Amino acid sequence: MLINIDLLKYQSILKVKKELGKKMIFDPIRKKYLVWQPEELVRQLLIQYLIEDKGYNKNHLHVERGLTVNGQYKRSDIITYDKTMAPYLLVECKAPKVALNQAVLDQIATYNLAYQVPYLLISNGIQNYCCKMDYAQKSYEFLNEIPVGPE
Repeated sequence: MLINIDLLKYQSILKVKKELGKKMIFDPIRKKYLVWQPEELVRQLLIQYLIEDKGYNKNHLHVERGLTVNGQYKRSDIITYDKTMAPYLLVECKAPKVALNQAVLDQIATYNLAYQVPYLLISNGIQNYCCKMDYAQKSYEFLNEIPVGPE
């Protein structure tokens, strides 16, 4: 089920600058400027959305977290944790021109083998899909909204 989010309303919150002729965007989680790329813009807008609209604790968000899956090193775009620091929401970001298809779902599902989160979210900034995992039934259910941050 497609979830509509107006991520562009957070654009004014983002810190952007030019450095050596390159457009840079500030990541408040990693506390550094990064080269502006379409996927990075989506990631930064989603971070603001999760904090501002959904009440996620900024201190419980990790960006580009390294993990090993099937012996291969990978990096998850955003992983959120609850107050006990148990993984809660795993997010995969794509550039707006990248279609959200089965390959993207397979990618986040593979990353989730390491985390076993209750919720998965994929976004290209235009389209957003979130699902709730049911590990007992080995299934998932698409949601019509992104869950609020855990208490």
